[in-house]
Amino acid sequence: MFLEILSAEEKIFSGEVDSVILPGTDGQFQILNNHAPIISSLTNGEIKYSDKSKNETLEINGGIVEVLDNKVSALIEK
Repeated sequence: MFLEILSAEEKIFSGEVDSVILPGTDGQFQILNNHAPIISSLTNGEIKYSDKSKNETLEINGGIVEVLDNKVSALIEK
């Protein structure tokens, strides 16, 4: 699936990933390939994303995420 992480200032990440773990306001949740469409608010915490070769972590102060047709779009506050 394709992940795009944006802040108001810059594009932070754009690329293919296997999974994404996000800090939702009701707790962490994971997005995998072929996930159902969803829009959710994000709270303070870490976005964790991985592909076959590496795992990455990004600290955020909140934001929103949309999942649609194997594309995850996160607009975050750093």
